[in-house]
Amino acid sequence: MVDKNTDGSNQSFNSFYNKENVKGMSRTDLALEVRESFKEDDVEIKGVILDEEYNKDKDIRITTVVIKDQKGAEAMGKPIGTYITIEAPKLQEDDESFHEPITEEIVKYLKKVAANLEEVNVLIAGLGNREVTPDALGPQVVDNLFVTRHLIREFGDEFKEKNNLGNVSAISPGVMGQTGMESSEILRGIIKETKPQLVIVIDALAARSINRLNTTIQITNTGISPGSGVGNNRKALNKESLGVDVVAIGVPTVVDAATIVNDTMEQYMRKQGLEEKEIYQFLSEVNQQTANMFVTPKSIDDSIKRISFTISEALNKCFS
Repeated sequence: MVDKNTDGSNQSFNSFYNKENVKGMSRTDLALEVRESFKEDDVEIKGVILDEEYNKDKDIRITTVVIKDQKGAEAMGKPIGTYITIEAPKLQEDDESFHEPITEEIVKYLKKVAANLEEVNVLIAGLGNREVTPDALGPQVVDNLFVTRHLIREFGDEFKEKNNLGNVSAISPGVMGQTGMESSEILRGIIKETKPQLVIVIDALAARSINRLNTTIQITNTGISPGSGVGNNRKALNKESLGVDVVAIGVPTVVDAATIVNDTMEQYMRKQGLEEKEIYQFLSEVNQQTANMFVTPKSIDDSIKRISFTISEALNKCFS
């Protein structure tokens, strides 16, 4: 996108073009990116509160978007609730010294969106297809979890209290192409039998900015609609559908190909002196040609392995 500090004509185009993006021209699962799509950073959106903080020492930026009411939900195109975005550029680097600060931030904000996290029985669901690397975040997080429900059932509450354990179970339900079932159907059956008081779902997301791929973690208490960012909507996983509170943790691992083309071509065409209508017409045609195409970094294998371990370590710290 063009810089928001450009002249009035560019802002006019940017506003119009971003409205189209919100409707699906460039898909994103991040509430922060939806908020950024409005014309100016300081524009007031009724029913939406934005708060930002930056830790210079850790190079971590935290943005909290709170959608308070139905007006805010309609403006943002997202459910009422709290969306916390942790942006950490070093998250994609192979730097073990940065692992602990990120883990601490995830623990901090998980406890912020989920009350009495240590005291409730928790089911953790790792969504996605482990055979497709950009979609394997959830299953790989589950692989590294310390599950305790079976131990508590066998040795009792005294064992739980003595060892300061949370009651944690976990599942990787796969995808409908593998199981023939919606994730929501599988989880409802598990919830009926095991009766957790909180479900934490982990999933890979889509971003609008390539700079946020594998460097951003979104935590929200609104649940999640699997596949929505890539136009493959499945039934939502939230309190209404599952009957218990749902917290979602997501990391963007793919970006809409149209976004990359649009950003590059828009800058080039502006330098050539093309008018807004000409630029918009061209980009609209490009979007049609690149529909349903998504891009992921070449280092995705290492990134998923590293990030999934970071998230699992944070979850393990929350419950032990």
